[in-house]
Amino acid sequence: MDTIASLFSFITTPVSWVIVQFHTVYGAIFGPDTGWAWGLSIVSLVILIRICLIPLFVKQIKATRAMQTLQPEMKKIQERYKNDRQRQSEEMMKLYKETGTNPLSSCLPILAQSPFFFALYHVLNGIASGDTIGVINKSLLESAQKAHIFGAPLAVKFTSSSDKVEALGSTLTDVRVVTAIMIIAMSASQFFTQRQLMTKNVDTTVKTPFMQQQKMLMYVFPVMFAVFGINFPVGVLVYWLTTNVWTMGQQMYVIHNNPTPGSKAQAAYLERLYKHVTRHGKTRNRRERAIVKAIVAKGRDRNEAERKFINGLGKAGLAAQTDGTVVKSESPAAAQAEDGAQVTTTQPKRQQPKRQSKSQRQSGGQKAAESTGPVTSLSKSDDQPEDAEPAAPAAKKAAQKPGTGTRSKAQSGQRKGPQRPKSPSKK
Repeated sequence: MDTIASLFSFITTPVSWVIVQFHTVYGAIFGPDTGWAWGLSIVSLVILIRICLIPLFVKQIKATRAMQTLQPEMKKIQERYKNDRQRQSEEMMKLYKETGTNPLSSCLPILAQSPFFFALYHVLNGIASGDTIGVINKSLLESAQKAHIFGAPLAVKFTSSSDKVEALGSTLTDVRVVTAIMIIAMSASQFFTQRQLMTKNVDTTVKTPFMQQQKMLMYVFPVMFAVFGINFPVGVLVYWLTTNVWTMGQQMYVIHNNPTPGSKAQAAYLERLYKHVTRHGKTRNRRERAIVKAIVAKGRDRNEAERKFINGLGKAGLAAQTDGTVVKSESPAAAQAEDGAQVTTTQPKRQQPKRQSKSQRQSGGQKAAESTGPVTSLSKSDDQPEDAEPAAPAAKKAAQKPGTGTRSKAQSGQRKGPQRPKSPSKK
C-alpha cells in the first residue's frame, strides 16, 4: 500500500497544505490539538474536493442519460441474440463504440478522487509513524498525534497494537469500538447509495449487462470497504465516511429532481410535476421545461409514466408544447393521445342488419304476399274475362319480385301467353 501511495506523492504537498489551512481556522475555534480541529479539517478537504468534482459529476449524469437513449437498441439486440450470449456482448460493445458512450462512466468520480485519497493516506500514515511530510512540520505533527476523535487517535488503525495506541494516549477498546462503528457506517452508506440507484433510478424495462454489473457492485463494494477499512487510519475513515455521505445526498438530489427515464423515480417525479402544472397551469423553471420538452419530442416512444403524464394534461384541459411550456387546450374535453394528437369523442358505430336464413326469407315473403291480398294476387275471379289485364300494374311488379313466394313464367318453364295461375292454396 505504501508503494501505491508513493506514486501519488506529487499531490501529497497540496493535500497537506489544504489540511493545514483548514486546521488554522478550526484550531482558533476549538483548539489546535483537539480532534474537532483536525477532524473538521479532513471533512472540509472532502467537501472542497467534491465541489471541484461537480463538473465531472454533471458529465457523468449526461453520459448516463446517453446510455438511457440506447435502451431500445439494447433491447432489440437482446431479443435478436437471446440464445447467443457472446454475440450479444459483441453487439453491445459495437453499439457503445458507434455512439461514443461508456458504460463505466459511473466510476469517473471515484477514479478522479483516488489520488487525493492516497495522498491523504500517505499524510496520515506519516503522522502515525512520526514522520514529517509535505508542509506538516514537527510541531503540527505533535499536534496531530495528540488529536483524538471520540477517544481514538487520528493516526491509529483497527489493527494497531496496544503499545502504539497507549503511546498516543488512548486504549485499544476505544480505538476498536470507534473504528468498527465508522467502518459499519461507511459500508452501510455505500450500500444504501448503490441500492437506491438500482431500485429507483434504473429503467427496469431493459436489462443490460451493465445493470447486472451494477447490481453485483452493490454487494461487492460494501464488503471491500469493510475488509480494507480495518487497515485504514481513523483520519482516512473520516475521509471515506464523509465522501460516502456526500455521494448519498448528491444521489438523492439527482433522483428526486432529474430521474432516469423509465425508472420508478421518474414516475414519482412526473406525478409531482402533474399536480403542480394542473394547479398553476404552467411549468416552474427551465429544468421542468426541459423535461416536458424531452417527453413531447419522444412521440410514440414514451414510456408508461410519460404517457400517463401527457394524457393527464389533456384531460385537465392543458397541452404540452414542443418548447416545454404548458398552455390551455382549445378543447378541454379532448385528451391527448400517445403521439401528441388530440383524441375526440367517438361516434356511435353503425349497426349492420342481421343476416336472415333462407327459411326466414321465404316465410317473410309469404307473409308479405298474403298481406297484399287481392292487390298483389295474380288470380282472377270467375266473372273476369281471361284476356283482361290486372287491376294495378304496381301489384304485378310486386308479385314478380324475389322473396314473395311466386316465380316468373320464365323461371317456372311455362310458355308465354295469358294463363290462369294456380291458387297459392294449391301449392
